[in-house]
Amino acid sequence: MREMFETESLRERVILIGICTAREDDTEASLDELSELVRTAGADTVGRIIQNREAMHPSTYIGKGKMDEVRQMASAAGATGVVCDDELSAVQMRELEQALQIKVMDRTLVILDIFASRAVTSEGKIQVELAQLKYRQARLTGLGQSLSRLGGGIGTRGPGEKKLEMDRRLIRERIAQLNRELKAVKMHREVTRNQRKRTGIPVAAIVGYTNAGKSTLLNALTDAGVLQEDKLFATLDPTTRVLKLSGKQEILLTDTVGFIRKLPHHLIDAFRSTLEEAKYADYILHVVDASNPQMDIQMHVVYETLRELGIRDKKIVTLFNKQDIRTDDSVLRDFRADRTICLSARTKEGLEALKETLEELLREEKIYIERVYDYREAGLLSLIRKKGELLEADYEEDGIHVRAYVPPEIYDKV
Repeated sequence: MREMFETESLRERVILIGICTAREDDTEASLDELSELVRTAGADTVGRIIQNREAMHPSTYIGKGKMDEVRQMASAAGATGVVCDDELSAVQMRELEQALQIKVMDRTLVILDIFASRAVTSEGKIQVELAQLKYRQARLTGLGQSLSRLGGGIGTRGPGEKKLEMDRRLIRERIAQLNRELKAVKMHREVTRNQRKRTGIPVAAIVGYTNAGKSTLLNALTDAGVLQEDKLFATLDPTTRVLKLSGKQEILLTDTVGFIRKLPHHLIDAFRSTLEEAKYADYILHVVDASNPQMDIQMHVVYETLRELGIRDKKIVTLFNKQDIRTDDSVLRDFRADRTICLSARTKEGLEALKETLEELLREEKIYIERVYDYREAGLLSLIRKKGELLEADYEEDGIHVRAYVPPEIYDKV
């Protein structure tokens, strides 16, 4: 019991701070998400403050009056730190810490901390450390003592922690080394992609807002065994599995890192090789949490992130997930998608409709043939089975009667 009490006492207690610069800003919803991020990182939210301003204060993020309010709230709630909903400059972080005399963090630091705790593969760890170092490099000037956070808690996890005391030169050298390692990883990814391409098996990338149910969907379709939790960024490292469809058709499904509003650019840069799985896929499966009131905003964030990654002209199937916990019956639409399906990955409702849709999409890329082959041409059937979809093969006196879908690249041969 004593050990349990000590573990609980280590949890940080934080106040969330947001800036609302325009009436259309949904700052409350953004702070709700920040609270979930903080919970995922292992801290408790004990208060929140929003300031209406034309722009964030260049040196203190919030104004002097709000600073006093935060100080009083922190004292009353026993807060150990504050988390700002935007990425802070080194000057803002230093000035806030001096004024409040408690730990100051920003949204980027919390997300980096979660990524550090989730990274399992060597590639994931390289990407996280690179993002952490770039974040810290930009804050070496003016951050001073606040950089040396050796007391534990958010911002002190992951492979980057042991590098906190490096000077700028050592950080630059380490970043260069990580970039070289990441380049080797990227080359390996390209080799893997080329191997997949040679097999002729199409690829569908599963994308979506974090916690939309991407891993649950992959597990439901392929028994992939990927970790699934009701937490943001529950899985970080991408997983690829084969989904077998009817008619001996196959498609590769690749899970990707979840998107989120204000996703730090350091992470987008570091995880670009992972996120580009979607760029080289044939299809995009866009998983949406249809039970979330912020669904439309989350969909917008996903499309903006895809655009930033240069992902265009892909056939998109939007999957309105979590139908089992949805409370309203409004019509769900996504005008940017080629197809939409309502499903629940948890209860497996709608998965057959998804498989049928994938089969239809695969067939759209193929040519339908009806032919009678001479028995001397029987070897062509193995090519059709391997590259296309053999619907029927009847062995009659005048030859083999075949109905099939074949890809354009083998049409002339068969």
